[in-house]
Amino acid sequence: MSDHDILSDAEREALSAVMQEPDLPPQRVLIVDDDKDARELLSEILALDGIRSLTAASGEAALKMLEEKPSIGLVITDLRMGHIDGLELIRQVRESVRAALPIIIVSGDADVKDAIAAMHLSVVDFLLKPIDAAQLLELVKRELGVKL
Repeated sequence: MSDHDILSDAEREALSAVMQEPDLPPQRVLIVDDDKDARELLSEILALDGIRSLTAASGEAALKMLEEKPSIGLVITDLRMGHIDGLELIRQVRESVRAALPIIIVSGDADVKDAIAAMHLSVVDFLLKPIDAAQLLELVKRELGVKL
């Protein structure tokens, strides 16, 4: 280390190691809906704004993807689905290692009881179909830490 260096050799080594680490994968959004058209529409809305997504046709498939794909940073789920509906999916996520994962509900068929149950499970928001694409994008970007 010369007299003019402001970093020690150890600091320079640490900085070099950090600079060479590969970038973390971009966070993806997991869209869960048993309606194929709804999944594809939400995925396209996000893609048009450069947000990458994955889709699952059931709560069971979503839980499996959440275990296997750490790059998922947000879930958008419908409420009315088969065996594991949206509320049960959220309950299981909240009891898992991914408990802090932000979740947005998008539903065309919900009542006040569902909305209250969802809020008790700490969802980010509860949007009714047909959704406002701008509102959804704003929520997604905020939760993923993307500049608005």
